[in-house]
Amino acid sequence: INAETWGNYFESKMSILFARVSKRSFSSAVHKVDVSKFKPRVTKLLINGQFRDSVSGKTFETINPATEEVVTSVAQGGKEDIDLAVKAARNAFENGPWRKMDASERGRLMYKLADAIEANGDELAALECLDNGKPYMVARNVDIPFAAKCYRYYAGWADKIHGKVIPVDGPYMCYTRHEPVGVCGQIIPWNFPIVMQSWKWAPAMATGCTSVLKPAEQTPLTALRVAELAMEVGFPEGVLNVVPGFGEAGSALSHHMDVDKVAFTGSTEVGHKIMQASATTNLKRVTLELGGKSPNVIFADADIDEAIAQSQLGLYFNMGQCCIAGSRVFVEDKIYDEFVHRSVQASEKRKVGDPFRHDVDHGPQVDKDQFQKILGYIASGKKEGAKLVTGGDRHGEKGFFVQPTVFADVQDHHTIAKEEIFGPVMSILRFKDVDELIKRANATNYGLGAGVVSKDMNKIMRFANGVRAGTIYVNCYNMLDVAAPFGGFKQSGMGRELGEYGLHNYLETKTVIIKQDPRTTK
Repeated sequence: INAETWGNYFESKMSILFARVSKRSFSSAVHKVDVSKFKPRVTKLLINGQFRDSVSGKTFETINPATEEVVTSVAQGGKEDIDLAVKAARNAFENGPWRKMDASERGRLMYKLADAIEANGDELAALECLDNGKPYMVARNVDIPFAAKCYRYYAGWADKIHGKVIPVDGPYMCYTRHEPVGVCGQIIPWNFPIVMQSWKWAPAMATGCTSVLKPAEQTPLTALRVAELAMEVGFPEGVLNVVPGFGEAGSALSHHMDVDKVAFTGSTEVGHKIMQASATTNLKRVTLELGGKSPNVIFADADIDEAIAQSQLGLYFNMGQCCIAGSRVFVEDKIYDEFVHRSVQASEKRKVGDPFRHDVDHGPQVDKDQFQKILGYIASGKKEGAKLVTGGDRHGEKGFFVQPTVFADVQDHHTIAKEEIFGPVMSILRFKDVDELIKRANATNYGLGAGVVSKDMNKIMRFANGVRAGTIYVNCYNMLDVAAPFGGFKQSGMGRELGEYGLHNYLETKTVIIKQDPRTTK
């Protein structure tokens, strides 16, 4: 597959996810990336500008989900390491140059980091592929450019954060200041490691906060490499700290009395625990981006080709490991059978296999636990009476590959229609009435996203206005842009990331009231 073909593919398909992704020049003679050129080079904790072993000396293995082989061993942080990292972040915030430097200078460092990410894009994409299993071509053409774009977007905001002058009554001058919230604990998931790191770090950087980042234990490699790049371009010591580890490290961070804010992306179950930790410690600010069970609606007047492409991308992107995945596909009765048939055909055409091959668009699930969880949900679907029409088993004999799977005749009470699967399992449900549809779409604890495909603007607006979800996709799916806020209703989280809204989570508003001398105000 040559460079032009891949460019056109991402321009027409993947741009639905991340607008106008960068095109790369790949030789038509190269069909597989030589992974031997990209060995992990950073495997230790970053604390106060130094890469170091954990206090305990423990390490853990990170596994290549495509081969089930060990990639490398990484330092395993625990409570003592979190204490050291928070102390470093606090000192950098209170006494270092970061908060006091010109805002434009913080922006300049962020621009330099974005440039460094792009310059090392091949390596970062390979690390992401090794750790996470996503296709290299997706990581290189989507995830890496989007992360760089996120840093650039917030770099532009760094010197544009300001308060207001308020005309209060009496001989007083009143103004507000927007000040950094302080030390931020940031816990990111394994499904989009380098992208999630940018969503957390970039607004914190722009506002003058300092950070202790805990990457997912399955995928620590790009977080550590980007941290090294940040040190190379000149970020001050202690501003950015990275502590890989397991639940102990995340719990220590969320309970820490000297952390001012926690930002978490992950499961709703852990989100509850982080809220509880805040309530029982220092009432630290909390923002959460949690799970989803997003409805994706196909009306009978939709262009069927567009609807198939939209629903395939909405469900299978990143092997279904997307919090906003359109996993409940509601199809109007008139076209239901045709849609199911076409979905089966499209699903069976997906190329599953070695994620380093250029012609593969579907890699493995992230680890054995996720692999087994998905197969368990598939077994549940069959047991409860849904009709398995394609897939439903592992792909191959090695690696955590799951076949693209489609269930028809799914009912609202089926487990696969209620719980977040986080895998390549499409549940297709039938509907007839719009009002009934909206009620069913909202019958979930989640509210992260929703999609609709139709040519009828009245139907589109009724659905978009009626569904309680943070993002509504109309005739597209998974289109994200760094300028557009992202977050959920209900138990899909609280707060917003990206765009100007994403800055608010990292700022405190201070009001200053000055009594004026009457002699100077006449």
